[in-house]
Amino acid sequence: MNNTLQIPTFADLVAKGEKPDVLFWVGCAGSFDERYKRVTWAFVRILNHLKIKFAVLGTEESCTGDPAKRAGNEFLFQMQALSNIQTLNGYGIKKIVTACPHCFNTLKNEYPELGGNYEVLHHSVFLQGLINEGKIRLKEGGEFKGKKITYHDSCYLGRANDIYDAPRSILEALDVALVEMNRSKRTGLCCGAGGAQLFKEPEKGKAEIHYDRATEALETGSKTIAVACPFCMTMLSDGVKFREKENEVKVMDLAELIVQSLA
Repeated sequence: MNNTLQIPTFADLVAKGEKPDVLFWVGCAGSFDERYKRVTWAFVRILNHLKIKFAVLGTEESCTGDPAKRAGNEFLFQMQALSNIQTLNGYGIKKIVTACPHCFNTLKNEYPELGGNYEVLHHSVFLQGLINEGKIRLKEGGEFKGKKITYHDSCYLGRANDIYDAPRSILEALDVALVEMNRSKRTGLCCGAGGAQLFKEPEKGKAEIHYDRATEALETGSKTIAVACPFCMTMLSDGVKFREKENEVKVMDLAELIVQSLA
């Protein structure tokens, strides 16, 4: 696979009279967090590998406003959202794919009332569709065949948007041995970062949620914890490190699992 990444911006393509099929909304974590940048690279590698015509907004992309809204600052949220909507509508963007469930939920469910109406897909659903269509072909006996992997449900994918099957279908296509945690799907436990909790000090209590969730994942005996959210990746990675298992157990995004198994 060609390791040279092609990441066009909407502005550059429009200037050349071209219009991509899909906007990849990178998000704050995918742009600035050193660990989650690797998920951005993995997803772009898949798009390049399949020659999918996509673009990013680049410096024209701003935070969706999700953290501000969850923290209770509706005024700031609307300022951020309206700025993004003006940019998106200015380009006539119709279809958006993002690897962040927080961006996904905000763009899909909260932008319409402010005038932002788009087809918004989380990358797990987008990737599952490409696998089902036969566009993503995976190696026989690939990197993760038969290996124990557990999957953590993001709150904004699962309970908020009822997306449970797509991530598991991807793992099934990778032929892994999926081991569910006791609390999964509708009864899954939050990683501890939601509701803007990631950005503040923990409240008083008996335990850290992400430490408990990481313990549940480790108890499955899996050497890989699959996630589909930057918040979940940060919290579970921290939890695994707290349990001193970071050298044995890896927390990986679905796109990273796929990119290592492309035929």
